[in-house]
Amino acid sequence: MSKIPLGVSQCLLGEQVRFDGGHKHNRYLTDVLSDYVEFRPVCPEVAIGLGIPRKPIRLVMMGDETRVRGIDNPELDVTDALVEQAELAVAAMPDICGYVFMQKSPSCGVFGMKRYRTNGYTADHRGRGAYAQRLMELMPLLPVEEAGRLNDTGLRDNFLARVFAYHDFKTNVASAPTAKKLIEFYSRYKYQVMAHHVPSYFSIGRYLSNLSGRDIQESSDEFFRLFMAALSHHATRKGNTNAIMHLRGYLKEYLNTQDKQELSQLIDSYKAGMVPLVVPLTLLKHHLLKLDNPYLKAQTFWAPHPERLGIRNHIVESA
Repeated sequence: MSKIPLGVSQCLLGEQVRFDGGHKHNRYLTDVLSDYVEFRPVCPEVAIGLGIPRKPIRLVMMGDETRVRGIDNPELDVTDALVEQAELAVAAMPDICGYVFMQKSPSCGVFGMKRYRTNGYTADHRGRGAYAQRLMELMPLLPVEEAGRLNDTGLRDNFLARVFAYHDFKTNVASAPTAKKLIEFYSRYKYQVMAHHVPSYFSIGRYLSNLSGRDIQESSDEFFRLFMAALSHHATRKGNTNAIMHLRGYLKEYLNTQDKQELSQLIDSYKAGMVPLVVPLTLLKHHLLKLDNPYLKAQTFWAPHPERLGIRNHIVESA
């Protein structure tokens, strides 16, 4: 499989582009994820002409606006330049399927960025880096995450599941959508969507059951919006257990009593938080693949991202 194009803050790859002349090298990105993605690095602050090293900047509330201004030189305002750089980046790399931003950056921070008042005190409400905010406005369905949050296995699982699904859709459906392609695509993701968000599982099914007479491009765009919204919900033990139980239903006429008991015990142990998801999933997959059912074999629920990443060996989901 070709590598997935992924936007990334340049400092995370070990490049010395930070305001202090340093970097924030993220070993998980370069040593593990690089086997599957092709990085598209950007340092928006360098791209707009700020030097290395450079004086620090921060988010400042100016009435109803949030501006990016210098700390030591408050007359410096680079908000518009960072917004323009995001627009240039989207135009230069429209094929990216995700983005990993540097946390706590006034240009790239995504979650809970401190904002300051003009008097220097912090504001009650948090903000988002100017570059990141504009890029996310232009690509609202794009999976995004901060590098620091990837240390949380659950957040990493959700982000990468969305990246690989996004790439799958863009590669196999988006360029020339048809009703058949949409239905076949979703049929592979049904149990993964069920694990993430049951209401979406049903609403997407209803939407795809009535495509006749609709503009196919509009239908494809709306399906993709619903699909990515579904995956943005984090899979929980309850959600995964629900999907597992539905899949187990295919086996009720094929397993003997001992195999049924063994599988039930592992599912119960997972449901109670005693073992990781990979434990019941491995045994369930072992039995189901014996049925030689193409529909079951094709389910992305088995591996929403490469098994070599080993995420499901360690993930501890919320109940």
